[in-house]
Amino acid sequence: MSRAKIIKELKKKYPELNHQEIKLVVDCFSKTIGEALIKGKRVELRDFGTFFVKKIKAKFNARNPRTGKEIYVPEKKKIRFKSSKKLKEIINK
Repeated sequence: MSRAKIIKELKKKYPELNHQEIKLVVDCFSKTIGEALIKGKRVELRDFGTFFVKKIKAKFNARNPRTGKEIYVPEKKKIRFKSSKKLKEIINK
């Protein structure tokens, strides 16, 4: 679901809020999660899941699939998400 669709759905559920207020809440929410992840913190949303940053080690044995030549892949960070048990149960109904 896109950001615009989330805003539209929230507008349907909460018609007393205007579009700009909902947009501000969604932007603030996503910005706050992003800032916490940049600082290396875990973000836990009860009954939904947890966002966290995981370091991926540098690789010296990766290969270019087109040429087959071995290439170096530097260390990097990736965002991971682990869903809660409750969310898994809801999805698998």
